[in-house]
Amino acid sequence: MDLSHTYDASTVFWPTAETYRLDKVADGMTPGGYYYAANNFFSAEHGGTHIDAPVHFALGAQTVDQVPLERLIGDAYVIDVTARAATNPDHQVSVDDIAAAERAQGPIPDGAIVLLRTGFSSRWPDAARYLGTAERGDAAAAKLHFPGLHPDAARWLVANRAFKAIGIDTASIDYGPSTLFESHRVLYEKNIPAFENLTALDRLPVTGAWIVALPMKIGGGSGAPLRAVAFLPDTAAATAAR
Repeated sequence: MDLSHTYDASTVFWPTAETYRLDKVADGMTPGGYYYAANNFFSAEHGGTHIDAPVHFALGAQTVDQVPLERLIGDAYVIDVTARAATNPDHQVSVDDIAAAERAQGPIPDGAIVLLRTGFSSRWPDAARYLGTAERGDAAAAKLHFPGLHPDAARWLVANRAFKAIGIDTASIDYGPSTLFESHRVLYEKNIPAFENLTALDRLPVTGAWIVALPMKIGGGSGAPLRAVAFLPDTAAATAAR
C-alpha cells in the first residue's frame, strides 16, 4: 500500500518553501523513429511526502544519506487521534494518547516505526484545510493549524520506547502553531527521523503492517522526497483500526 502523495502541481508545501515544478525536456518521436520523454524537476526538500533527516533541527546529526537503512524499515505501530483532531485541528498527540493506544493494542515494540494518524491526509491537496491557510510567505506561517506531536510526548517516547522512526499525516511532526519546533529537536537530537505528509494511514491496521520508507539519497540533505509503502498482514481485516 502506498503511503505517499504524488508530486505534482497540487503538492502542498510549507508556506515559505519553494514548490514543486516539472519542466518538460522532451516528449515525442525522435528523428530516429522512437519515442523519447525526459523532464527536469525542482523541489524543496521539505514538501510533499518527505523525510526529515535529524540534521534538520540538530547540529551534527545525520543527514539524509547517513540515516541507516534499518531505521527506514520496520513494523508499524499506529496511534490514532483522528477523533480528537476532527474537533481540534491544533491537537497535539499526548502521553495520554500514547497510553490509551498501548492499553488497546499493546506496548510499542522495540524497533517499531510509530505512525500518528490524524485523518488530515483526507484534506490533501486543499492547503487551506490541510495547513490552515493557503497563503504563501513568511506571514502565512503564523496562520498554520494542524495536529502534531506534543513535546512532552516526544520526550516520553525517546526516554521510554526504542522506536526507529516516526511518521504523521500532516505537514510537520510539531503542530501548526509551533514556533520552537520542540518535538523536532527532541527526536532529531537522538537521530530519530520523521516522515511527514504521509497518506492512507486510515487503511492500516493499528499493528501488524510492515513499513518501508525510502527517501531520495541526497548527500548532505536535511530532507528528501519519500516513497513510503506498507505491506499488510493477511489478518489486516481482523485487526483494522477501530
